[in-house]
Amino acid sequence: MQSEIVDTPAGDARITWHLPKKGTPARLVLAVGHGAGGGIEARDLQALAAALPPLGVSVALVEQPWRVAGKKLAPAPKTLDTGWRALWPALAGRGLPVVAGGRSAGARVACRTASELGAHAVLALSFPLHPPGRPEKSRADELLGAAVPTLVVQGGNDPFGKPAEFPAGSAGSPGGGHELLEVPYGDHSFAVPKRATITQDEALNVLTDGVGKWIRSQSAR
Repeated sequence: MQSEIVDTPAGDARITWHLPKKGTPARLVLAVGHGAGGGIEARDLQALAAALPPLGVSVALVEQPWRVAGKKLAPAPKTLDTGWRALWPALAGRGLPVVAGGRSAGARVACRTASELGAHAVLALSFPLHPPGRPEKSRADELLGAAVPTLVVQGGNDPFGKPAEFPAGSAGSPGGGHELLEVPYGDHSFAVPKRATITQDEALNVLTDGVGKWIRSQSAR
């Protein structure tokens, strides 16, 4: 694990790298940002950081400047995008294709900026399709505007948008399209209730196995 501080117009950001072991061929970089309510300690981000390096994926866990500065509230989306854009050269500097990713607000950032930054693909974890209880406030345009192949990983009970609420994917379209992977019973943090027929570890395995399979397909492009 390696960490580096990157200066951005929004303040200092931090990248924590989880790299393949020596001798494992590097395929690509997965850069994932956190949500507005937490940091890179999120269960899904940590699970991916552990599962993907053996597959030749360098996982970069990105902390936005507001989080590095110890603030409790995330800034406006425009400021989040500014920080992400400024981080991109450090993420792309290893000479590998970069999959832009994030959870919740971080997924929105990845989708909004993917095309302009030249992202190879997008991984959207717990994409907040709408505010809880407000399906009319859809953010589907952000997801559909990514214009690169996109995998949405969504909990079956996510109040910010259940899998069935998402627009139909078109993974084979020229613009990229999206696929959707459901984590059964999962909420916005992929936590599963005790009454669920799968355990928390099994739910995370659905996530890491599905992302691993998808990301291998992206490295072949």
